[in-house]
Amino acid sequence: MSRPPLNGIRVVELAGLAPAPFCGLVLADYGASVLRIDGPRSPKGDVLARHKSSLYLDLKHPPSRDVLIQLLSHADVLIDPFRPGVLERLGLSPHEVLLPKNPRLVVARLSGFRRDGKYRDMAGHDINYLAVSGVLSMLGRAADTPHPPANLLGDFAGGGAMCVLGILLALMARHATGTGQVVEANMVDGSAYLATMPRLATKTPFWGAPRGQNFLDGGCPWYDTYRTKDDAYVSVGALEPRFYDALLGGLGLDPATLPPREDRNQWPALRSIFQARFAEKTRREWEEVFDGLDACVTPVLGQAELEREGFLQRLPVHLSDTPGKPIPPGQGDWTGGTLAHGTGGEEVLSQWTGWVKGVDYTKTAGGITIGTKAKL
Repeated sequence: MSRPPLNGIRVVELAGLAPAPFCGLVLADYGASVLRIDGPRSPKGDVLARHKSSLYLDLKHPPSRDVLIQLLSHADVLIDPFRPGVLERLGLSPHEVLLPKNPRLVVARLSGFRRDGKYRDMAGHDINYLAVSGVLSMLGRAADTPHPPANLLGDFAGGGAMCVLGILLALMARHATGTGQVVEANMVDGSAYLATMPRLATKTPFWGAPRGQNFLDGGCPWYDTYRTKDDAYVSVGALEPRFYDALLGGLGLDPATLPPREDRNQWPALRSIFQARFAEKTRREWEEVFDGLDACVTPVLGQAELEREGFLQRLPVHLSDTPGKPIPPGQGDWTGGTLAHGTGGEEVLSQWTGWVKGVDYTKTAGGITIGTKAKL
C-alpha cells in the first residue's frame, strides 16, 4: 500500500482541549507522526488521540523545556493551543527561540478569540467565539434565542479544521521557500469565514429575512426536519422546483390543493400540512417511499445506526493513491480511545532524535532531562 500523504511529517502537539487535538488527529490520520506533550495540567481523557503518542514534560521545569526545544529542532510542525502570550511566558517564543533553532518549523497557533482583538486575554468557549464572529446571530428558530450547533462550528470547523488548512499551506510554502513560519488561526475568524455564503446572501432575498425565516435556517417548510409516526425524524431539502414536485408526489399531495410556495406568508400553513402528513407513517415507511426518488428526503440517522453500518470508519477525504491511515476495527466512533500520559513518547523521541535512555537523557519527576552526551 502507498504511504499516507503526510508520511514523514513530524508534529508536536501541546496538549489542549478539543480544537487542537482535532487538528492533530487529522494530521495523524493522514500519516503524520504526532507526539502529544502532556504535563501536570494537561486535560484528562482526550478521546482525539488515534495514531498519536504522548511524552510527559513539565514545561515550567527548565530541563523539560530544554527537551522540547531540542525535540522541535527535529520536528516539522508545532501545534500551540494556548492563549496569546503563554508560549512566550514559558520561554518558547516562536520568533525569538523556536524558529531560530529550526527555521523549517511551522508553528501553528490556534486560539479562540483573535490574538489582536478586544477579547484576546479572556477565557471563552465555542459559543462565545460564534457570538463575536457574527455567526451565532444567524442560527436558531425565529421565535427562539440564537442556538449554537453544539461545538462543531467554532471548535472543530472554524478552529481545528482551519488550523489544518493553515498548516498544509505553510508546508506547501516551505516546499518552495525552504523555511517555515508562524500560522495564526482563531475560531472567530475561522467561523466567520465559513459563514461567507450566508453573510453575503443577507443582501439577497434568499437570506435577507430575520433569523429563522430564510430558506436554509429553518424558515422554509421544504428545507426542514419532520417527526414521523414512530417519533423518529426525516430531513427534507427539496429546494429546486423539480425536487419539490417529487416531494409532493412522495407525500401524495396535490399541488393544486396547497398554498403557493412562493408566498412566504403561506409557509406556516404549508409546514403544518407537511407535519401532519409525515406523522402518518414511520421513518422506515417514508424511507421506502423516498429511496431512489429525487425529492431530497432522507432519514435522520443516529450515531448508533451509523456505527452499525460501519459508516464511522471512514476518513473524511479519500486519496486514491496515498490514502490516510484506516480507523482500527472497534473504533468506529471516530476516536482512538484515550491516550495515557507518556504512552509511546520515548519510542518517538528515539526515532526522531536517536537519543538513548540513560545515555542521552534520563527520566525525572518533571519529565526528561537531557544528558551531556545527547546528539543535538
